[in-house]
Amino acid sequence: MAIAERRQTAVEVEAEPEEVGISSARLRNVERLVQRYIDEQKLPGAISLVARRDRVVHFETYASMDDARGKAMRADAIFRFYSMTKPIASVGLMMLYEQGLFQLDDPASKFIPQLKDQKVFAGGTADQYAVREPAREMTIRDLLMHTSGLVARDTDSPIGELYRRAGLKGSESSGTLADMIGKLRHIPLQCDPGSRWIYGISTDLVGYLCEVISGQKFDRYLQEQILGPLGMVDTAFGLPAEKVERFAANYAPCNGMPRYELVDDPETSSYTRERTYFSGAGGLVSTAADYLRFCRMLANDGELDGVRIIGPRTIRLMTLNHLPDGQDLATMAQNGGETQREGHGFGLGFAMLLDPARAQLIGTPGEYYWGGAASTAFFVNPNEDGLIMIFLTQLRPSSTYPIRRELRATIYSALVD
Repeated sequence: MAIAERRQTAVEVEAEPEEVGISSARLRNVERLVQRYIDEQKLPGAISLVARRDRVVHFETYASMDDARGKAMRADAIFRFYSMTKPIASVGLMMLYEQGLFQLDDPASKFIPQLKDQKVFAGGTADQYAVREPAREMTIRDLLMHTSGLVARDTDSPIGELYRRAGLKGSESSGTLADMIGKLRHIPLQCDPGSRWIYGISTDLVGYLCEVISGQKFDRYLQEQILGPLGMVDTAFGLPAEKVERFAANYAPCNGMPRYELVDDPETSSYTRERTYFSGAGGLVSTAADYLRFCRMLANDGELDGVRIIGPRTIRLMTLNHLPDGQDLATMAQNGGETQREGHGFGLGFAMLLDPARAQLIGTPGEYYWGGAASTAFFVNPNEDGLIMIFLTQLRPSSTYPIRRELRATIYSALVD
C-alpha cells in the first residue's frame, strides 16, 4: 500500500469558518466552553478542532498538559486515546472483510476455536455459578458491535469479577491477545450473543481476529495497513523515549482545587515501557494531527491524499445502525460506554446519532462518533459536508462532565448553511 507523504505533527487552520458555511462569531462558543472548564479548574488542559469540507477552521490549545512540570499544552501533544482505538481496530478488521476472508455472520469460533464451547452465565456468584448453552454462537459482527455477550473488567457482576481474577485488565493487561483468549475460554458469557449491547472487551477480540486472519501481530498489522499509509506518525501502542516530552499527564476528578489529581505521570507511565498486549479496545496513544488524518480518511469515503484505506460502501455499512429492528441503544444497552443511549444507534465500530429529538441534543442524523475513557472525543458527519470535531483532554472517567454534548451544541449551532 502507498504511504502518505506527511511528517507534520501539528495542525494548521486552513480556512476562515465562513468559507465553509460556519459563523466565526458562533464558533467562538467552542473556545468559551472549553475555557470555562479550564477556568473552573475542572480540566488541566485541552485541544479542540473543527473541520468542514476538508478544511480545518478551528484549532485551539488550552492551558496545561502537565501541571506538575508546568508544561503548557502543545499542539503536538500525545494523548491516551483509550476507546478511540476501537474505530481504528474496526476499520482494520473490515479491510480483511473486503478481501473476502470472512463474512460478518461467521461464528467467531471459525477463527478462534477456543470460543466454540463457551457457555452463558445462568446465575450464582463468581465462586459458584451455573451455566447453560447459548441460544447461538457469537459472530464476528457481534464483536464489532458489542453484542457478543462479553463484558468489561469493571462490570459489577460475577462475570466482571471473573475477568478481574483472570487478570483481564483491558489495555493494561500483561501477556498477549492470544493469552487473553486462553483465559476467556473458561469464563461464561454474560448473556446470549445478540440479545444485549454490552460495552466491554469485544474489540480486543477484533484485534485478535486481525492477527489470526492477517497472520501478523496486531500492532504490525495496523502500522502497515492504516497508520503508516495515512502518515499517522505519532499513533502507537507505546511511546519511545524521545516522545515522552510530548506525552500529556492523565488525571482523575477529586475534591478541592484544582478539581483533578494526577493518576498517570507521563514519565513513569506504562505507555513508556515495552508492551505485548495490543488492545484493540483501548491501547493507542495519538495526537490531534494524527487522528485528524484518520477522520479525514473516513469523511473522504476511505481515501486520503491518494491513499485508499477502505472502500466507500464499507464505511457506509459500518456507520449504519445495526441494532435489531432499527432500535436505539436505550432498548438493549446494558451500559452506556462512551455514549448516551436514547436516540443513538450502533454500527460496526461506531455509534451514530439517529434521532436528535429523542437524544435531546442538536445535530444531524448521519453523524458517527466515539470517545475515550480520558474524555477524548470525535465525530464525523458526512451529511454536513464532512463536518469533523476532535476534542482532546486527559481526565478519567469520561462520564465526569457533559462536555461532549455541550461541544455538539456549540458546533452545530455555528453552522449557517
